[in-house]
Amino acid sequence: MKITLLTVGRTEIPWVKEGLETYSSRLVHYVPFSVSEIPQLKNVSAFSVSQIKEKEGKLILKEIKPSDQVILLDEHGKEYRSVEFASYLQSSMSHGGKDIVFVIGGAYGFSDEVYARCNGKISLSKMTFSHQMVRTVFVEQLYRAFTIMKGEPYHHE
Repeated sequence: MKITLLTVGRTEIPWVKEGLETYSSRLVHYVPFSVSEIPQLKNVSAFSVSQIKEKEGKLILKEIKPSDQVILLDEHGKEYRSVEFASYLQSSMSHGGKDIVFVIGGAYGFSDEVYARCNGKISLSKMTFSHQMVRTVFVEQLYRAFTIMKGEPYHHE
């Protein structure tokens, strides 16, 4: 079983990239983990929002295997406290050893096809974060969840 963070667009902001690398390198001590970046669409000004979501959706779905458990990071998803997220993750991991793919969409969200394919949606906050920044925040939460599951002292309640 492995975990993948699938994102639309490259991680370009230096401090975001550094944070993402920091927590990714810590996370691999607990689970096989990788970040996969789908290139951002070119000439998007020529497309409508629905066309952008459709095109990005096709690229997202191309990266997902039929056996993957797909969880979208979505503003309408369920919010968890860190301990609750650790419990959710542990439960998700125990469902038949499927690989888990967490997906961060583009600026306009996901296509209907991606929503139809997903197995769940989570939200990090009621606030909106940049699609760059949420990568580091989420991977830190993944790392935190594994330290909680292992009973390590990183998280304080």
